Amino acid sequence: MITALILSRAKRARSVSDNSGMTDKIVVLTNCGSEGEATALARKLVGERLAACVNIVVRARSVYRWKGEIEEAEEWMLLIKTSRALFPAVRSAVEKNHSYELPEVIAVPIVDGSEAYLGWLEREISSQLEREGR
Repeated sequence: MITALILSRAKRARSVSDNSGMTDKIVVLTNCGSEGEATALARKLVGERLAACVNIVVRARSVYRWKGEIEEAEEWMLLIKTSRALFPAVRSAVEKNHSYELPEVIAVPIVDGSEAYLGWLEREISSQLEREGR
């Protein structure tokens, strides 16, 4: 009985979206130009249940080409934990609430993870998924 319960929870937490064994969970990356902007965006995404968790990595140094010039900037990186189904809404929220002309919004798949963590992530965003009919 306990084994069946654990396997059932693992299956729900994994939410496999294809035959590769990957989960439907993703980490979305973006950078902000200030700590205040990073915090406000993180709180908005978690508050709207578009993300279960957003880590703010303090003071990353970025070197990039912009409008033909090599630039450097101090940035705050956001690691946004969500699902593939919510990516369009996350991307839209980042783009609408970001100060950059062209914010980075890229998704990296979560191939696997602890069943307990993936289950928690699923529970935290599930009400938003239900609202979107997914």
